[in-house]
Amino acid sequence: MSVLNELRMQPSVAGRWSWDASLAARLALAVVVISTLLIGANLATPLYPLIQADLGLSPFAVTVAFSSYVVTLVVGLLLAGHWSDHIGRRAALVLAVLLGLAGAAVFAGASSLGALALGRALQGAAVALATGASSAALRDLLPHRPDWASRFTLLASSGGVAAGPVIGGLMSLLPAPTRTPFLLYLVVLACLLVPLLFLRARPAIKAAAEARPLTALRPMRPAVSRAARRAFWTASSVGFLSFAVFGFTLSLAPTWFAGIAGTTSRPVLGLLAALVLASSAAIQLVSPRGRFVVPLGLAAMAGGVALLPVAEALGSLSLLVACCGVAGAGQGMAFRVVFNEVALKVEPSLHAQVISAVYVLSYLGSAVPVLGLGAAVGVWGLDASMGGFAALIAVASAGLAGASLFARTRKATEP
Repeated sequence: MSVLNELRMQPSVAGRWSWDASLAARLALAVVVISTLLIGANLATPLYPLIQADLGLSPFAVTVAFSSYVVTLVVGLLLAGHWSDHIGRRAALVLAVLLGLAGAAVFAGASSLGALALGRALQGAAVALATGASSAALRDLLPHRPDWASRFTLLASSGGVAAGPVIGGLMSLLPAPTRTPFLLYLVVLACLLVPLLFLRARPAIKAAAEARPLTALRPMRPAVSRAARRAFWTASSVGFLSFAVFGFTLSLAPTWFAGIAGTTSRPVLGLLAALVLASSAAIQLVSPRGRFVVPLGLAAMAGGVALLPVAEALGSLSLLVACCGVAGAGQGMAFRVVFNEVALKVEPSLHAQVISAVYVLSYLGSAVPVLGLGAAVGVWGLDASMGGFAALIAVASAGLAGASLFARTRKATEP
């Protein structure tokens, strides 16, 4: 099978039954793979209260299970973010889907925190491999439109994460709600593997040395050119803050939302958990333009997050929905622009590596602050801890908005 040659970094010969897919089909496949893996990684979001009750887990244990996915994803991006440059985009995506199948299978049968963490870790490894490979594949397929490649990457990512809780909430109405969603997801992933295996792969962009090909897969220190350095750190900072908000909405938020909404309906909680990401994806479709989109977006995110504790204090579901929508839209406005700036400035040969590095720092926002929040809940309770978390994120976002406004105003006045 040609994919085995690719994994061994040897020339791949097109088989008799290989599929020479069109450009549109290859674009769709790259988007669908990363979206599907992210949907699966977030199916459990509305199920966490049920899993927590069934297994007798503490709030901190829930954040540990969630963060095992993020930590593995971050480590995977560091270790394997560049692999698709050497083994090819198709082979990397095949590996990612296989890891996703293993993760979903373990999670479906999990009966302890250790098993939950292992399943989540395998899902994190799958998303890590697919993130660099899919974004680089889109860049390869659209060499003259890097802005569209980055837009597809962000839409696939935010759309997949947003759809996961909604689909998980709806699937939770089926019998055995902590098992059935993942079993059905296994079938979907297995079906997705079929076109990937038959796809006629394009050559890797960096051939490995014939004598010692595996040395090309060694971890590499992220290298960012001087021209792209400022854009890289800006995107990473915005990503860290926004992913901290995402991490909360995808882990502890369903329990917190249940008190505000006065319901334990898993579809409703899944929908509420997806609001931030859904509004982020929606605003990226509109693509607001202008010199001050980034500071405006960060200010909106700061305001939306700051008002979340107010919504809880008032018991106002409408204010909660508005806050989530404004925070998500602000994040989408800001992150789309700064992410696109990195994609435009980085060299094509370093694209997979640098974009993976941006996601490394961004995903740390889903792990470090959320673990801290989970630990704080055990000491001060969910409501008080959430108030402190929201204040920190809002202040940091407002500060970053001010810095971005200053930088862009100064740039506009330069001769």
